[in-house]
Amino acid sequence: MSQDVQLESVTMRFGSVTAVRDVSLTVGAGEFFSFLGPSGCGKTTILRMVSGFMEPTEGAIRIGGRDMRGIGPNKRPTALIFQNLALFPLMTVAENIGFGLEVRGVPSAERQERVRKLLDLVALPDAAEKKVTELSGGQRQRIAIARALAVEPAVLLLDEPLSALDLKLRQHMRAELRDLQKRTGVTFIYITHDQGEALTMSDRIGVMSRGVLEQVGDGRAIYDHPETAFVAAFVGENNRFAGTVAESAGGMAVLDTPRGRLVGRNPRRLGPGERHLVRPAGAHGGGGGGGERAGGAGHPPRFRGRLHQRLPGGRHHRPGPASRRRAAADPRRPPGLPGGGRRGAARRAGVTPLSDPPGQPRGRAPFRSR
Repeated sequence: MSQDVQLESVTMRFGSVTAVRDVSLTVGAGEFFSFLGPSGCGKTTILRMVSGFMEPTEGAIRIGGRDMRGIGPNKRPTALIFQNLALFPLMTVAENIGFGLEVRGVPSAERQERVRKLLDLVALPDAAEKKVTELSGGQRQRIAIARALAVEPAVLLLDEPLSALDLKLRQHMRAELRDLQKRTGVTFIYITHDQGEALTMSDRIGVMSRGVLEQVGDGRAIYDHPETAFVAAFVGENNRFAGTVAESAGGMAVLDTPRGRLVGRNPRRLGPGERHLVRPAGAHGGGGGGGERAGGAGHPPRFRGRLHQRLPGGRHHRPGPASRRRAAADPRRPPGLPGGGRRGAARRAGVTPLSDPPGQPRGRAPFRSR
């Protein structure tokens, strides 16, 4: 059965260094919660304090309402999946999954039945007798999850478990993890520096920087309504504009910048001298009629459609990658000139072909790629 996790003014110091500073947070039972931040921000330190491998310098950690101070990792209702998975290479898959049950004294018959059910859960029913070294990266990941779930934890802690996988496998395992969490109902606390993982899998996200919990919210709130400059810069893509707020009304602000005048939402009531961050996905040009456009007065709007070139006679041609490379290699070549074929193709399109360069066989398109 899943349980909630409460952090109450948790601080962790290593000598003069404060790794985690006054973090207060409640992770709900059955929630998929992610800590997101750069390396060294304190994410893993929090995970180790929740799992019992570290005791906080100050504050309290409660799981299911019970204070965990003085309770070791083996006595807590948690299971931790390490970044390197820490599977036993000399054991079979079934022995790996059943190891925690054996340590707890679970009878052999019950242990084997639970291992079988967990292999079905992670869609590897035929892997029981295989060695870990015979499995792919994604299969090892699933075995690590099955081993953690075997002891029926109330809270599953995952320390960047996908970081060693290639991109395609990481994307596939995101969906696998989310599906497993929904099916089991276990509380997941996930550590990552990859915002794509956090935004696609999590119910809520806590963004950390230098030991401080900067903001907690769902993916939409973190992306669209960042509460600090760090969150705005770390999550998503941004363009920075320094300027002065000229007007402010109705939750909107007019910002005067060296690039021109910008208009945007102003949820934090920006004052003079404040920085303004603009997400490229949310930027758009102004309306027609000669008014000022985003990006500065007199700047043409950015064209978002496909690049075409109008040829003589009213026909259109869309240059392909090879044509664009040839245009970049030789400025004498029109950028949209159809290439790679006979000179007659250019004439039929209504374009006067360039003269043959010295040594160029006649009847071939000039400046073809080599």
